[in-house]
Amino acid sequence: MKRSIVCYLWIVACAGTFMGCDSGHIARKNVSGRPGDVVVVIPKETWDGATGAAVRAVLQRPQVGLPQDEPLFSLISIPPIAFKDIFKTNRNILQVRISPTTDTARVEFKRDVWAWPQAVVNILAKSQSEFIELFQANSEKIVSFLLKAERERLQMAYSQSPDKVITGIVKEKFGIGIDIPVGFKVALDTGNFLWVRYDTPKITQNVMIYSYPYVSDSTFTERFMLDKRDSVVKVAHGAYDDSYMVTERRIPACFSLLKYHDCYASELRTLWRMDGHPGYHLGGPFVSLSILDPAEPRIITVEGSVVAAGEDKRNYMRQLEAIAYSLRFHNSQSVAHE
Repeated sequence: MKRSIVCYLWIVACAGTFMGCDSGHIARKNVSGRPGDVVVVIPKETWDGATGAAVRAVLQRPQVGLPQDEPLFSLISIPPIAFKDIFKTNRNILQVRISPTTDTARVEFKRDVWAWPQAVVNILAKSQSEFIELFQANSEKIVSFLLKAERERLQMAYSQSPDKVITGIVKEKFGIGIDIPVGFKVALDTGNFLWVRYDTPKITQNVMIYSYPYVSDSTFTERFMLDKRDSVVKVAHGAYDDSYMVTERRIPACFSLLKYHDCYASELRTLWRMDGHPGYHLGGPFVSLSILDPAEPRIITVEGSVVAAGEDKRNYMRQLEAIAYSLRFHNSQSVAHE
């Protein structure tokens, strides 16, 4: 069984621990469905037409930073008449409501309507053309809302059962909190560089954490981050002592600046590969989050990468993103503003 499915079952189990009954409130059902699934409630003829094409163009566009095309979300279209209880507990739901009696065209973002922790988007419009215009105008908000919900479910699970040994090492070495789940093992510890990994017969997930002094504004540029990464992670050897990890520079990287709990930060997504040993071919995608420490002039970088030859990698990478974005300075509850 793939780890993404195992992780999903873990999330559901953890979710149950939060579901007691408050005064007068009935405990909510656990969400169902696979990570990355979105149930789209829409008439079949509408799904097969321009409206459905507009939805697919946004929600099934390729996830950036992967070596092969994988969609942002896996869509399951359900006609309204078939939208029964079995589908209402899905983790992500998009409801398309097109009717000339609609009073005001709008997009509604809701949480935990039929289950928990659930994300629901309702889009109401008078006509298909109005729907398409409204959907496209709000497409990035919709994508961000669904991606944030996916990440928060993972983080909820990881925060409930972190590996106490590894999180203790990270706190001692770097003075930060981070939720790394049970199953990861220390692969390399060189002082300001820590590499932990999770191995199965089919995949390997890596988390690397390192720090370095902040000395210039040029730190938060794509070129600097790429060069710094290669200078640091070359200590990560593969199966041969003369092999080492490098960034794949033959394709464009996806680099962005952001605020992380009011701290200056950047995110880098692209591919990596092993170099140095002829005939040794290994690589995959990675995502790194680099943050300026608010208390001292240093950069903390948390990177997640995966090796999964022949496997889909989207969900494995999202698990690693959830770990990276759980980073906390000085016991603060840091979250990314996206």
